[in-house]
Amino acid sequence: MPDQRRREDRALGAPAVAGTGGAPGGTGAGRVLVAVSGTFALAAGARAAVQLGTRFSEAPVAYLLSAFAAVVYVLATVGLVRGGRGGRRLALVAITVELVGVLTVGTLSLADRAAFPDETVWSAYGRGYYFVPLVLPVLGLLLLRRTGQKSPPPKSPPPKSPPPAS
Repeated sequence: MPDQRRREDRALGAPAVAGTGGAPGGTGAGRVLVAVSGTFALAAGARAAVQLGTRFSEAPVAYLLSAFAAVVYVLATVGLVRGGRGGRRLALVAITVELVGVLTVGTLSLADRAAFPDETVWSAYGRGYYFVPLVLPVLGLLLLRRTGQKSPPPKSPPPKSPPPAS
């Protein structure tokens, strides 16, 4: 019967296990971030698939970068949903790669337009997507920081020994 009670509590919105740092994607803000990241994974993946399948010779670097961005978004989404130590690490690495990618590709696409004859998800810092690709990793890193595992309180010192009898 205790298992049934726990299931009923969860159905009413209580956490599965109280006091544990769950998945970062399980909070309100985290759910929004997971939804947007998942949407970008789908959008970037679909865009890259069409571009790679129909116009690869026109701008191979740009289209491969869009495919890479899609993989990064998938990994970030999986990490945020999975939670735990491994999920947080996966999300941190993916979101960091995402931020470095959007900053690097954004800068290069503005500095050397000939190198990017067609836009990628990260071109011009995500201008084609209303700069969401630039804001998303910053919000992801802030979420990971906010939902980080709290360090346990310091242990109290051991009790002092009674003074030796003289």
